Amino acid sequence: MRTVNKVILIGNITRDPLVKVTAAGAKVVVFTLATNRTFTNHQGEMMSEAEYSSCVAWGPLADRAADFLSKGKLVYVEGRLKTRTIDKEDGSRLQKTEVIISNLIFLSKREDADREMIPEVDAGEYGDFSDLDSDKL
Repeated sequence: MRTVNKVILIGNITRDPLVKVTAAGAKVVVFTLATNRTFTNHQGEMMSEAEYSSCVAWGPLADRAADFLSKGKLVYVEGRLKTRTIDKEDGSRLQKTEVIISNLIFLSKREDADREMIPEVDAGEYGDFSDLDSDKL
């Protein structure tokens, strides 16, 4: 039976993205996306809960993300979840789940009306670079 691993998020970038280059020369951009969930608690009060998702863009998506993303920008992210194990210096292991981006749409208004349109970018035609480890850059 087939399974599905697909994530769609719309949220704000919490800080300027981190741009790295692998030993092989591939660009990778990592950023945290904040999303909010609003719900009613047992007492009938409206509550809001923030979720912070680590997002990773490779190749052409990384180029566009590095050029246009910054803290506070609203973006649409589509991708898949990837959980990996990181061996820490103290011998412990840490599991980290990230969204590997396959589609990125910039939703914030442009700051400069004279700038060219920022296109939607889809990683599908370029591969997914999932075999590269962003922690070992």
